[in-house]
Amino acid sequence: MTTYIVLLGPPGAGKGTQAEVISESLKLAHISSGDIFRENMKNETELGKMAQGYINRGELVPDDVTIAMIRERLLRPDCVNGAVLDGFPRTPAQADALEGMLKELGGTVHRVPYINVPSEVLVKRLSGRWTCRQGHVYHVVFNPPQVPGKCDVDGLELFQREDDQPATVERRIRVYLEQTSPLIEYYRERGLLSEVDGTQAIDKVTADLLAAIQKG
Repeated sequence: MTTYIVLLGPPGAGKGTQAEVISESLKLAHISSGDIFRENMKNETELGKMAQGYINRGELVPDDVTIAMIRERLLRPDCVNGAVLDGFPRTPAQADALEGMLKELGGTVHRVPYINVPSEVLVKRLSGRWTCRQGHVYHVVFNPPQVPGKCDVDGLELFQREDDQPATVERRIRVYLEQTSPLIEYYRERGLLSEVDGTQAIDKVTADLLAAIQKG
């Protein structure tokens, strides 16, 4: 049986980590829209060049380019049993396009687990992240360095990426919620949405996600 899962969750909810665990547990391909974009741009495919052009101009990549990349990925042999989709769809229009694509492949969206985490928890998670110039990552609450402000590995000074600064984090979360709220309702109305409490321990979130998928 072909199983397609759409995993939803805001930045900082642990969606990428959970998508990998679920795909491994269920022996399904993990399709991350971010990875697909990077792969197409790195390999300079026609779609990658088109996407790069929009990004260079500071414009949003149009749905038809994103959808074409997803379609190409879904047609690869490792998707024969289905896939866990992470980062796509982002809007009801993209969800309609996905439905059409899956219909062509003889499938449909099986379940849409939504990792729900309050905004204040997301800000705390994301804005506590500090990095050294060699790429070692720390978190002031969950993984603090032994000496504040210094990397344990190479002693370099830690800095905070612009992406991780509280004002940027709050904006990212707000944009996600504005964009994705209609999608959450879209799947709720279709009886496919299952909310999971993302403030629990990682293993408990995984267990709840797998239970929600199996229930579907």
